Amino acid sequence: MSNLIAKRYVKALVKNRDLNHLFLINDQLKFIASAYSDEKFLNIIHSIDVSIYNKVDLLLSFVGDKDYLVNNLIILLGKNRRLNMIPAISKELDKEYSILVNKYSGIVYSNTELSNDYMTEMENKFSSKFGVNLTLTNKVCDYDGIKVEIDDLGVEIGFEKNKFKSQMIEHILRAV
Repeated sequence: MSNLIAKRYVKALVKNRDLNHLFLINDQLKFIASAYSDEKFLNIIHSIDVSIYNKVDLLLSFVGDKDYLVNNLIILLGKNRRLNMIPAISKELDKEYSILVNKYSGIVYSNTELSNDYMTEMENKFSSKFGVNLTLTNKVCDYDGIKVEIDDLGVEIGFEKNKFKSQMIEHILRAV
């Protein structure tokens, strides 16, 4: 439900805006949304003892007078008691901005650190395959193989060693 509401706000933000203005809006909303990861900040936002006007003033102090549209959005969200929607709106706006500028990011999961040359080669191959500008980051975890996730494109490609071994054994047994 919150995604649908966030999409409506993003649709209004994107309408008739140039890319430079959208970049500023996106940057400011990301900055505000980053505050929502702090527990003390969340206590203030969720507190019934703090008035909605004080909460709006706090959020407005984060961005100052840089952009009237972000200020108006925060005031509107405050009036509608939807200040908790800012992270979802920021995430949706970031997705929409990525689509407009054709620039995406993804994560490569592996159990070892991959070299920069290998990461660059993968970025170039995936970029040419999907026709986008792509930035990949390596995340070391316990995944036994390599998995590439590009959420905004809906792409997940994985190669797992154990699955490959079992498929090879199955193939050999069928051949015999």
